[in-house]
Amino acid sequence: MIKKNAVTLFIPALCEIEGLKTLMPRIDRDWVDQILIVDGNSNDGTFEYAKDNGYEIIIQKRPGLRWAYNEGFPHIRNEYVLTFSPDGNCIPEVIPSLIKKMKEETWDMIVASRFMPPAKSDDDDLITAFGNTMFNKLCSMLHGHKYYDCLNMFRIYKTKSFYDLGMDKDESYWMEKYCFTIMGIEPLLSIRSAKMQMKIAEVPSDEPKRIHGVRKLQIIRWGMAYLSQMLYEAFTNDYRIQKNNN
Repeated sequence: MIKKNAVTLFIPALCEIEGLKTLMPRIDRDWVDQILIVDGNSNDGTFEYAKDNGYEIIIQKRPGLRWAYNEGFPHIRNEYVLTFSPDGNCIPEVIPSLIKKMKEETWDMIVASRFMPPAKSDDDDLITAFGNTMFNKLCSMLHGHKYYDCLNMFRIYKTKSFYDLGMDKDESYWMEKYCFTIMGIEPLLSIRSAKMQMKIAEVPSDEPKRIHGVRKLQIIRWGMAYLSQMLYEAFTNDYRIQKNNN
């Protein structure tokens, strides 16, 4: 069971001033102990807005989503982290239900699922809907846990899982150089959590359309990278629970 003050709300942001202005007033600061924003060198006033409103914020030194995590996680001071996108795709009012679900018993990770009935995504198009369906089915088939949504950033998990599962290791993302991209961590976090037979749950959560700005999803490059990662992880025993045959 966790307490309110054991949770950090972690928000990676890159030019999300309009999203922050809309969403942050809907987040009760009493829901969590720490709100940490990692700014990817925005030029639209994101940093200034966060600073002026008293949020803890750091500027990442290296570009790319996973570097927001690598550079931001050492600043997390709580046992649990709840990751949240400020682009409008995550609903702030769902945050308490994720924390409440985590309190029910000792879960390792709970995902806010866009595809677990009755939830729906208003941001998906034909291409992303196909990709999400494919990756969810492939991840479930290859790695032993049925996911409705293995890709979503909106989730809560134990902070130490980031390190225990090698999310901070460059070698975990060796396919980046072949796909000319910098990846996010959520697909690998879902894969390795399943491989280690961690206690994983999902709660349905609608995905509204993004509020402002340009979608940062690199469909082809990320798709190739995540597919390579998903297949590779199926054939390695790294970060896989070892069963005792005795």
